[in-house]
Amino acid sequence: MRNRADFERYVEQRSARLLRTAYLLCRDWATAEDLLQTALARAWLAWRRVGDNPDPYVYRILVNTHASWWRRRSRAEIPAADLPDAPVADDADLVGSRDAVRQAVEGLPPRQRAVIVLRYFADLPDAEIGDILGCSVATVRSQASRALAKLRVDPAARSATNLGSR
Repeated sequence: MRNRADFERYVEQRSARLLRTAYLLCRDWATAEDLLQTALARAWLAWRRVGDNPDPYVYRILVNTHASWWRRRSRAEIPAADLPDAPVADDADLVGSRDAVRQAVEGLPPRQRAVIVLRYFADLPDAEIGDILGCSVATVRSQASRALAKLRVDPAARSATNLGSR
């Protein structure tokens, strides 16, 4: 049976990594902190039922909460008549290339973004990602394949990867 001390120990050990994962999902530190706080609050409510490895459960809460927030936010967006000027990337700055890759990942649909973040950042196996997202391993692989295909044709991501290979 899990108790409060187990939960506190888990939060102390894993909160930094979970916060970075939340940030990669939503790309805003304040929102990531709110997302993590919400996920941990929900995990606490079910903590006695969580098995020996709580990571998949908490990652699933993070991804699902982010998706529901994203759906709510997308309905609130108001289209503008004029698009803002596109930023010009500085080829001498590797920080700019990282930002370009982050923007490209941010442009992916939420489920594909979640697969990329969980696979390449959290370094989780496909089976565990499938458990977190509630889908099969084949779906995880197809979502990853589609996401990578989109990233390969994204001009910002392509210029960033070409910059890193110089």
